[in-house]
Amino acid sequence: MKQPIRIAITGAAGQLAYSLIFRIAAGDVYGADQPVILHLVEITPAMKALDGVAMELDDCAFPTLKGIKISDNVDEAFDGINHALLVGARPRGPGMERKDLLTANGKIFVEQGRALERAASDIQILVVGNPANTNCLIALHNAKSVPRDRFHAMTRLDHNRAKAQLAKKAGVDVEQVTNVTIWGNHSATQYPDFSHAKINGKPVPEVILDKNWLEKDFITTVQKRGTAIIQARGVSSAASAANAVIDHVKSLIHGTPKGDWVSTSVLSDGSYGVHEDLVSSFPVTMDGNGHWKIVSDLDITPFSREKLDATISEMEGEKLMVKDILPD
Repeated sequence: MKQPIRIAITGAAGQLAYSLIFRIAAGDVYGADQPVILHLVEITPAMKALDGVAMELDDCAFPTLKGIKISDNVDEAFDGINHALLVGARPRGPGMERKDLLTANGKIFVEQGRALERAASDIQILVVGNPANTNCLIALHNAKSVPRDRFHAMTRLDHNRAKAQLAKKAGVDVEQVTNVTIWGNHSATQYPDFSHAKINGKPVPEVILDKNWLEKDFITTVQKRGTAIIQARGVSSAASAANAVIDHVKSLIHGTPKGDWVSTSVLSDGSYGVHEDLVSSFPVTMDGNGHWKIVSDLDITPFSREKLDATISEMEGEKLMVKDILPD
């Protein structure tokens, strides 16, 4: 029997986490032969609901689930963890400006970043709670002993959405779509890039001949998909977001297919004109051992450059709004 992996999940009584936790406990993420111990974290007012989640986990009798810890204290909850899935974040309330949201969440991710100092030496961190890119930047600046390449902010949901839209338009199965990229911020300025994507090995523009759809409808559909789902369902896209978390973790522990890549937000090294010390989405390959690499030398067309510059500008603006809580 393998040693258990300890996984912390914040916002653990929320809808996204509810769609995620049971799949992890069932072995769908780390494998049917990999024991897991869940460290479930919530704010104090939600601890009663979290008790209910823990009861349900007990009642499922998952063979791979070897322990549950619930807590409203991140120092306690992050002790010895191997993976941190930072799902919880304060949502935007009535009348809140984006700066107000960044400030409110900044305090949360300062505390969580500091608590990550208590994690295991092989810690991997995925920030899901929005504004994910800037929350991730805050956390990594405040987790001084944690290597910065361990931090990701999730754009896998956007990546999956882009693949699905291209597959639907082309009338093919989604697995036939490869080399899709999400650039920049996880926001309405993100750039879903079809220019390097392929369908059955052929460049997308050679398969989907509707240039107007590719440059307009495709991009805006992916950018605004979350809002469209809220308008349709009345609640956010919890199930697809949880599935994207699972896809991200699987890529991290199993690697990306040869010749393909995934999209994730990581700390920029200056690639593609994204300034250093911004957490931005890039096309990334993963080796299955927790290491990743930004795909290099992709051609950036003038159309793509304009889209990239817009999302870079937004990320820079967000960084300025939280500069006071970004230690050197």
